Parts: sequence; C-alpha cells; structure tokens
Amino acid sequence: MKNVLFVASECTPFVKIGGLADVIGSLPRALNQTNKVEVRVILPLYKEIKENWYGKLSLQSTFLVPLGWRKQEGILYTLEHEGIIYYFISNDYYFSRNSVYGYYDDGERFIFFSQAVIESLPYLDFTPDVLHGHDWQAGITVALAKILQPLEKLSTVFTIHNIKYQGVMPHHAFANFFNLPLTHFGGLEWGEMLNCLKGGIFHADKITTVSPSYAEEIKNPLNSEGLHPLLLERSSDLVGVLNGIDTNEFNPMMDPYLFTNYRHSRIKKKENKVALQEKIGLPKNGDIPLFVMITRLVEQKGLHLLKHIFDELLQENIQFVLLGYGDTDFEDYFSKASKRYPDKFFAQFTFDEELARQIYAGGDFFVMPSQFEPCGLSQLISLQYKTVPIVRETGGLKDTILPFDEETGTGNGFSFSNYNAHDLLYVMRYALTIYHEPILWKKLLKNVNRSKFSWRHSANEYTNIYSAL
Repeated sequence: MKNVLFVASECTPFVKIGGLADVIGSLPRALNQTNKVEVRVILPLYKEIKENWYGKLSLQSTFLVPLGWRKQEGILYTLEHEGIIYYFISNDYYFSRNSVYGYYDDGERFIFFSQAVIESLPYLDFTPDVLHGHDWQAGITVALAKILQPLEKLSTVFTIHNIKYQGVMPHHAFANFFNLPLTHFGGLEWGEMLNCLKGGIFHADKITTVSPSYAEEIKNPLNSEGLHPLLLERSSDLVGVLNGIDTNEFNPMMDPYLFTNYRHSRIKKKENKVALQEKIGLPKNGDIPLFVMITRLVEQKGLHLLKHIFDELLQENIQFVLLGYGDTDFEDYFSKASKRYPDKFFAQFTFDEELARQIYAGGDFFVMPSQFEPCGLSQLISLQYKTVPIVRETGGLKDTILPFDEETGTGNGFSFSNYNAHDLLYVMRYALTIYHEPILWKKLLKNVNRSKFSWRHSANEYTNIYSAL
C-alpha cells in the first residue's frame, strides 16, 4: 500500500470556492476504498476553517518556514473527519483573512504554504510515498519536493484542474521568496515571470488533468494559456483522468434539500418542478419545459452566447432559471432580463446550496455552453438528478455527454461544437422538439438514468499511476 499526501488550497466540507474543493473532498475517500493507497490531505488553515472547526483540531507541531531572507512560523494541526486524516498549516498573517483568494500577495501566500508543507513532512505521523499537488497553489510544493528531496524516494504527481490560473509573479519573487541557487530559476520561470503552475508541470514525475479531452486540448496553443510547448515536451507524462462525483452526496433519493425525493419517477420529478416554480415565483406548470443553469457568471461559461440569443429563446414556450454570481456585466444583463420576462425567467445572484439542489431536481434541461471546461461537475450532477445536459463539445463535457441520436436511440444529452450563439439556440430548440415527442423523450431519459460517473473508475486510474511511479 502506498501513502499519498494530497496538497491543495480548498476542500469540502472545510472551505469551497470552486470545483477543486469537491474533488479534494471526494477523491481521497474513493482512493482509500481501493485498499491500494492511503490518502491524507494537507490544506491552509483559513479563517473560515478556524471559526468552524478549531475546537476539533489537534495541535501537531510548530516549526519555522524559510521564505527568502526571513523565516515565518508554521503551525501544524490535524483532524480526522469521516475516515480521512487532514493536516492544516496555520499562519495568521497569510491565512486569517475574510476570503480564500483575491489578494495582491496570493503568490507569496501560497509559496509560503508550499514551503510549509515541505517543512512539515518530518512532523507528520505519516510518511508519504507520493506527494500529489493540485493546481497552481500547490505547484511550488511539487517543485520543492523534487529540488530539495525532503524524503527518500518521494515521488510526485501534479494535477492541472484549470490551466487558465497559473500563479504568475514578477521574476524578482524568486530572490524574495526562495533560498535556492539561481540554477533552479529556469524550472520556475515562464515568459520572464515566476509561474507556479509551470513549476509543478516541469518538476512532477507524472502530470494529470481532469479529462482525456482536456489533456489533448491543453497541448494546443489555443487552449494552453501559453504553456503548450512545455506540455508537448512532457506529453508522455501527461494523462487525462476524468473526474467523478460523490453519488451518495448527489442522490435525489436521499437529498434532504428536495421537495420530493425520487429515483427515476417522472411524476415526482415534475412535483419538484412545480414546487420550485412556486418557491421562486414562476407560474406553476409541470408540463412547461424548464431550462436551468447553475454557474459562475464569467466568460468561460458561455454567457456571451446565451446573452446573444436570450430574447429570441424566451419567445418559446419555456421557463429559464439561473443561479450564480460573478461579473457585474452579466449580473446586470440577466437582472434586467428577469424584469422583462417575469413569468419566464428567474435569476438569483448568490450561491445557495439548497436552491441549487432544488434547481437540479426541478429542471428538464441543464445548459452548459462553456467556452472551455476542463472537466465540469455540473453536467454530472444534472445526470444524477435526471436533468438532460445541453453542452458545448469541449474538455470533460465532450467526454461525458453523448448527443442524442433519434435513429439509434443513443446519447444522454445534447451538444454543439462551434462556439457560436446560434448553434446554441439551434440545439436548444432541437432539445425542445425531443421533449415534445414522448417516445423519443422516454428513450433519452432511459439513457440519462444509465449514466453513472462515480469516483470508482477514476480512483482505479490514479492507483495505477501511483503504482507505476
């Protein structure tokens, strides 16, 4: 059995900003269930975690963390939760803040975290065989594990969850935050900037990303955010492992947030739709097609396409529900649209877990026209709730959603390939025609019911990667 230490910046149930937290919250449990590895997780101790979990944390050790010309204190805590052991690195200067990200010194904060992880290794009651870093915030951890070799025969894996975010800083950050010979600067530099993601990619023994299609896409200049030469150079060490979801957590049979629990029952799903309509103030009608989106309101998610065809779409006999927050331009547009179409469109610009689950359960179609999507979890969750995805063929969306074919009866959703607003409108109108054809709709829902994306398959792929190191 191999010992694996996950290094990450967020993890449910402790702190969540995006899909990374869901992965780090679920994957270790699935890996441990294989009985081939033991996974533990190390995270920063943010203010939010301290406030909610401090009474359950056990002090493990205190130590000094070198950071350029100075030393900072690191405090190591531990906690066992639902069978997983978690470690937390505390430093109030860096992590006792109101938000997880978004500060001018985020680069310094996560370089400190990376250095602290390396310094904490002798104090863990656990000797990792594999250090597995996730996204740019852990890229420097992977680099330092290779450069400093703090443990004998320590192997490294680095996972790119979203190549758009790289942890880029001016090149003088190398002298400010590292005690390394200048010969190591090249392994951390890209485009004359210090690049934390590049550091992880360059130094890792194995590189993974979150879907097979995304692994291919990021070798292309159009999708690599400038890192394609490095990824092409390391392509033999790059593999796409499709994310899964926790099918116990996202289970309409047991979800406590739903108005009515169900498995495959279309009648009970319709009851959820009507209850949702009543809750949010849309006219109650179980037969009207309901399109839903739960998303960050950012360009990546295809909101420009939706804006372009939204008035035209809402001429159809449909309803549309949007939940999410983000760029003010999108919030303003959809806020005004909700006033123009009060009987057809509802938008809420916050995140509400209870309402999100009720939207998944009440919707007929889940709309996800992303410009790019490394894996995507929302389309997997929508399948669990028997809500048909409408997606653009990119990244993990392409790997998980097969377009419905009337002749063969295959497919678990609808998709379009070109990033074009009227291609989106066309496929949404086509989805409506299938909705109004009872025999075809029944076939499609049978395929949706058979679609399963648990972590089991992904966990087996990761254990094979660890074994091969």
